[in-house]
Amino acid sequence: MDSFRGVEDEGAVPAVIEEEPAMDRPPEIGVDERRMHVRAYNYWVSLLAGRAYPSIQDVDPANIEDFGPHSVLLDFSQSQLDPTIAFLGRTLRIECGLDAAIRNISEVPSRSLLSRLTDHYMQIIANCAPIGFEAEFIGQRGHNTVYRGILMPLSSDGEAIDFIYGVINWKELADSETATQIASQAESIAPAPAANVPYGADSPVWADGPHADFDMADVTPQAPADESNLSLWPDDPGLADRLCLARDCALEARDAGERSHAALYRALGQAYDFALAAEEAPEDYAELLAEEGLKAQARAPMTPVAKLVFGTQYDKTRLTEFAACLAWAKREGVPQGSLAQRIGGEAGGLKAIVAAERAYRRPAPKPDRWAEVRAELKTVRPLARVDIAVAGEGDFVLLVARRDGDGLAILAPVADEKLIDQAIRKSAA
Repeated sequence: MDSFRGVEDEGAVPAVIEEEPAMDRPPEIGVDERRMHVRAYNYWVSLLAGRAYPSIQDVDPANIEDFGPHSVLLDFSQSQLDPTIAFLGRTLRIECGLDAAIRNISEVPSRSLLSRLTDHYMQIIANCAPIGFEAEFIGQRGHNTVYRGILMPLSSDGEAIDFIYGVINWKELADSETATQIASQAESIAPAPAANVPYGADSPVWADGPHADFDMADVTPQAPADESNLSLWPDDPGLADRLCLARDCALEARDAGERSHAALYRALGQAYDFALAAEEAPEDYAELLAEEGLKAQARAPMTPVAKLVFGTQYDKTRLTEFAACLAWAKREGVPQGSLAQRIGGEAGGLKAIVAAERAYRRPAPKPDRWAEVRAELKTVRPLARVDIAVAGEGDFVLLVARRDGDGLAILAPVADEKLIDQAIRKSAA
């Protein structure tokens, strides 16, 4: 069974947890939107449109890049006892070791992640509302797995719940024996403190710790590490190495969220450095793109870079902004290793840079051809001049004339601006 408390050991056999996790309503919109189940809930809410439940016609899991691969769509319009699996995301399918032959929830393995969703679908019908949950369990491979998921009701007629959409995210934890071994090995290889250096000078000083009286004023501050310093890299860092570093920074920025602009700026800086390196290694870059199923884009060359670093499932709007920032840096000739600092020094930060790049790309407005024609007509030599009074203050007047012998007999002025404008356009044709 699942548990919020984890798994207790009884020799080599995991203990059996007695209770299933409690099921709660998911967080309200706007609460930690980095979490997949919250983004899924916000998606469900966006489809309500004043209805009790979103329409099944509005949901297409196969085209949801963000959490579609982690989702399942249950159809119990034919049977509530054994619903049909109408869609099963690729990532979830692989994790559970299932093939395309699975059709009903009765075929779902009992110790699989998918069962964490399908075991609770009846509670959706009872609650008539989305239900979120998180817990731990021992999976099919015997690994302790923590997961967080959500089930959301859908309807084909706007009244009855006959479909349920579920999204789940997870990660496996090391067992206690493995964790102890890792900790022991880390401790055995940790470098000993350098001689003649006070312990407190190299370690944090806790308020109630053994070095609480250590005076940090006596320690010479060190300059922050320069992430672009290649002395920390292999002798010949390849493009893949740079991509790994950029992805690590992107992951840090995602985890930091809105709490740290600096983390995002660092990630963009590393993405830009990767883009510059990719220009020097086009074949390696093409190979990295192919591995992710991406293609180079002549009109938007930084978009594949942003997708490589931040992930193809990242929010598309944000990816577009990141690509614009990288394009701006390239156009401005920002040196390698300095983009993060440059963004932080710009008035308005990232948003201002994105706005500037979009303004630069925006095509210049086409000249007003008819304004030019009007200007030309003001200076053209007149064919004749007639001294008559016509009401109005406009530069142009439309006159109705009748052919009279060898000349024209002017009969009346026309004050309709629309007709005047049409006449001017006709004169330029």
